[in-house]
Amino acid sequence: MEVVKISLGQKWDRSSILVPSLYRTLSTLGSQILKSPSLVSLDHPDDWSQSHAVRHPGGSASPSQKRSAKQLKRICVESIDIYNSFSFYVFVKEKETARIIDGKSVAEEIRLGIANEVSQMKESIGRVPSLGVILVGQRRDSLAYVRNKITACKEVGFKFSLNHLSENCREDEICDKLSRLNEDPSVHGILVQLPLPQNLDNEKILNMLSIEKDVDGFHPQNMGNLAIQGKEPLFIPCTPKGCIELLLRSDVEIMGKKAVMIGRSNIVGLPMFLLLQRHHATVTIVHAFSNNPDVVAREADILIAAAGVPNLVRGSWLKPGAVVVDVGTNPIEDEESEHGYRLIGDVCFEEAVRVASAITPVPGGVGPMTVAMLLFNTLQAAKRVLRFP
Repeated sequence: MEVVKISLGQKWDRSSILVPSLYRTLSTLGSQILKSPSLVSLDHPDDWSQSHAVRHPGGSASPSQKRSAKQLKRICVESIDIYNSFSFYVFVKEKETARIIDGKSVAEEIRLGIANEVSQMKESIGRVPSLGVILVGQRRDSLAYVRNKITACKEVGFKFSLNHLSENCREDEICDKLSRLNEDPSVHGILVQLPLPQNLDNEKILNMLSIEKDVDGFHPQNMGNLAIQGKEPLFIPCTPKGCIELLLRSDVEIMGKKAVMIGRSNIVGLPMFLLLQRHHATVTIVHAFSNNPDVVAREADILIAAAGVPNLVRGSWLKPGAVVVDVGTNPIEDEESEHGYRLIGDVCFEEAVRVASAITPVPGGVGPMTVAMLLFNTLQAAKRVLRFP
């Protein structure tokens, strides 16, 4: 239940608090406060099927005092002398909340299908997909992602190798690891966990990846093919691919819709922009230098947030009924959590869920889909090399 406090004598915008049909009731109650009505006079039966009246002692309610119980659960009026002002509280019925897009359930369904194919592959040719991962440093979010990927690989029957290097490692150490994985025929997919430390040359490292093993889809040739109509990349970046899959499985229409992408990183923002326009959405990118980002965001039928800023997108940024995909995974300290922190998104969920028609949670939304798409890409890489149908 939403609680709104209004101090008499203060200026306030009614439209920001109550629906228009309640204005008249609120005005009447304002005068009642000044008359100090008893709370009992405001009681009414809990029958939600019809309208009820706020009755004054000794008389019946006038039409202007009637209200729908579906719009207003209870009105409590109290006179409180605080700094010589009076206040009253209005308890308004909670708005309907958005449908939750359950990425975890969708990802589990996809992983089950992958596990079935891996089982058939093992039975037919005695081989299974193998993923090699390079992780540099101790970023908490990267460590969490890699843990999830290891678990997922084991669940679907993949082989998995982790090459964990220190944050101060030299660039040539990473390149050496990459070269070995590129040349190893038993490894079908390679993932360099991004972002890398700032002292490393991302472009140089990603260019070293064999395009046939670039299951994260970040090789320049894969990204280029994603941008060009008529071209098909070998692999689509996992997070954008997972976002599109969630939208499609949630029956969200993309073609012709206004989509706003918040963030323009090479990992999510840019490939997401390209993928959305490939699905014929009208796409706008909002970044740190954009003027009035909230105004632009409010135009979106589909809003995807991947800026890496906790709770950046507020409820006021959203068009009512928009579909919201929250890619953000920002760690905040939480002593009660197993790892000493928990993840929150770029979207203020508590506010957005009251405005959007559908929204992905954090965690449990895009994250599991990213891992599922990585598994899918790795399976496709293995099938291509092993010529498995």
